[in-house]
Amino acid sequence: MSGKSPVETSILEQLTALGHKKVVFCNDPDSGLKAIIAVHDTTLGPAIGGTRMWNYSSEAEALEDVLRLSRGMTYKAAITGINLGGGKAVIIGDSRKGKSEAMMRSYGRFINNLNGEFITAEDVGTTTKDMEYIRMETKHVTGVPESIGGAGDPSPYTAKGVYLGIKACVKEVFGTDMLAGKSVVVQGIGSVGEHLVELLRNENVEVFISDIDDERLQYVASKYKARPVDADKIFSIDADIYAPCALGATVNDRTIPNMKFSIIAGSANNPLADEQKHGQMLMEKNILFAPDYLINAGGLINCYSELTGFGKKRTMQLTENIYDATRNVIQLSKKENISTIIAANRIAEQRIADIKKIKTSY
Repeated sequence: MSGKSPVETSILEQLTALGHKKVVFCNDPDSGLKAIIAVHDTTLGPAIGGTRMWNYSSEAEALEDVLRLSRGMTYKAAITGINLGGGKAVIIGDSRKGKSEAMMRSYGRFINNLNGEFITAEDVGTTTKDMEYIRMETKHVTGVPESIGGAGDPSPYTAKGVYLGIKACVKEVFGTDMLAGKSVVVQGIGSVGEHLVELLRNENVEVFISDIDDERLQYVASKYKARPVDADKIFSIDADIYAPCALGATVNDRTIPNMKFSIIAGSANNPLADEQKHGQMLMEKNILFAPDYLINAGGLINCYSELTGFGKKRTMQLTENIYDATRNVIQLSKKENISTIIAANRIAEQRIADIKKIKTSY
């Protein structure tokens, strides 16, 4: 019996469907490493993307996640005007008890074998310390601690970009980008979420917060005078803005009908379970969606600055461009009567197509 196995065919079909350049599977039994690196596009430069460590229910789920996330990185780099391509990596395992120096250094060697085609950084489940271990085996990593010459924690810049995206949307919906008196539901108060809560509370925004970690929920609520809510109550809150800052796909067939929000703008990657379908549903319900990969690009900009040698002042200047970029997406959406996610995709794809005409792939 000849031909490809169903598993092999399925993987290759997924790569073709999303336009990926390559996928690398990493396995090191000695350190317990099981990882997948996805390189989506390198037209604008080497592929960059964070490494996420998550206890996926299956390898198929991990593959689906890394393929979607790496494609999003391509669009994120393109729409923010920086010269990098898109990639992503996932490590399968529990980040709270499954990590070790040996695992991270082994993973760093896999990255090094890609000869600069992929550059990584921290993501959900990884830290600047992990990046330091990876750096021991490869130079193709960013987000390492400032103490060894890196740009450090990117989360303040990510939060700043989300905050600016919120302001751009508030300007469109309410006629002014002043946030005082508005209400925001922040779902997920990790490092980015907490920084966002701080920025919002500094402008006298009423902030509702939710997180699976109850101890952290109470801590952040007390620190910033935010209002904690149960996860199952989020979509029944009559607030102006929903800011998803945890994992993706929270905007879906089940949640959209219950939403009373005017705006959705957060740091979570792929909050729309289905870009086409749910982007259109939000449009029909008159809910303005700020494309995630645009407004959460502050962290990527921070990494880009580390690679190019820019200082913090320039990093913040580049991050502040997210406000105008969000406004441009909204204007194209209105002009063409298309959802904001489709408008953002078109702007990103146009830049990639334009640059492809003048240069070869990295």
